[in-house]
Amino acid sequence: MSGTPTGDDVRLVLDFLNTLDVEAGTDVLQQADSWRSWAAKRGLRPGALGAARQARNALRAAVGDPGLPRDAAGAAVRVELTPDGPALVADSAAGAVLAAAARLEVLGEWRRVKICPADDCRWAFYDQSRNRSRTWCSMRVCGNREKARAWRSRSSE
Repeated sequence: MSGTPTGDDVRLVLDFLNTLDVEAGTDVLQQADSWRSWAAKRGLRPGALGAARQARNALRAAVGDPGLPRDAAGAAVRVELTPDGPALVADSAAGAVLAAAARLEVLGEWRRVKICPADDCRWAFYDQSRNRSRTWCSMRVCGNREKARAWRSRSSE
């Protein structure tokens, strides 16, 4: 996956989704300075902070984070005809992420982008399992913790 166009798109989408770190209690999109820094590190123009929040919420909702709105209207993506063929083009970092997500969908890879269901985690990850059945960001941490909770709940009944 590393170094391929698909890998670059996956990395960009995951990096963007994980600008919200539930476990650490941090949010890159809380402050304009941290958002500008995040975009600059990736060679992207940040664009409006509100549009970035809206796009992140919509993308997180689309991959399984419950209770978030799915409207990403603030970030624009357009199709341009280039010498190499049609290309998705964006004027902002949030638009670039939406374009990357669209490319992943076209390639059949979007369903591999998931959100860990652990309420105290919610980390976005890419499911590389053959049958796309991975549930947890980490079986050693979140999966094990959830299985232990379920076992304790069953054994106390």
